Amino acid sequence: MDKVRVLIADDHALVREGLRRLLELDERIEVVGEAGDGQGAINLARKYRPDVILMDVNMPGTDGVAATQVIKKEMPETDIIALTVYEDEQVVEMVKAGVSAYVLKDVGPDELTSTIFKVREGNVIIHPRVAGQVAKELVRQNRKRDEMKLTKRERDVLELLVKGYSNKEVAAALFISEKTVKNHLTSIFRKLEVKDRTQAVIYALKNKVVKTE
Repeated sequence: MDKVRVLIADDHALVREGLRRLLELDERIEVVGEAGDGQGAINLARKYRPDVILMDVNMPGTDGVAATQVIKKEMPETDIIALTVYEDEQVVEMVKAGVSAYVLKDVGPDELTSTIFKVREGNVIIHPRVAGQVAKELVRQNRKRDEMKLTKRERDVLELLVKGYSNKEVAAALFISEKTVKNHLTSIFRKLEVKDRTQAVIYALKNKVVKTE
């Protein structure tokens, strides 16, 4: 069985050394190189074409997100495991960039090596402590995209709802029929994933979707 060739990318020399020593205890793994920043990871990935890269999220210069984007574009067959010391706010960006796993640096030796082999089998591994954050952030981003889909007229309607206008008053202010107002409301509720006008107003105020002055 061929060894899994691993590249380590982290801006802390002690972390790189610790990871190397840990991985070299497993005869099924070969560490092919170490990089201290994102650009170094890109350069070594191009040189060695590793099976797996342990990628630190926060590094000077080219960070883990940017490095992952470049590497996955050029070497989609390479699996990248994102590493961080805490539930980093960039977790979603790393996932979107194409990482196969996201684990915290306090991960145990057995769990780390297990993760390496699992991603080579095609599995996606997200540490339980960040899985919830990923889900919430993806929902937030999806909603944000839906907000951007609101037409100008829908925003006008929503702005008047925030001001407390009734459907009849909205119709009069915008010179449209009440039926048209209802149609706009149906579309607004769908795009913002809310059930009624009250939830729409609360969402609009909380997320500053429309002007309130």
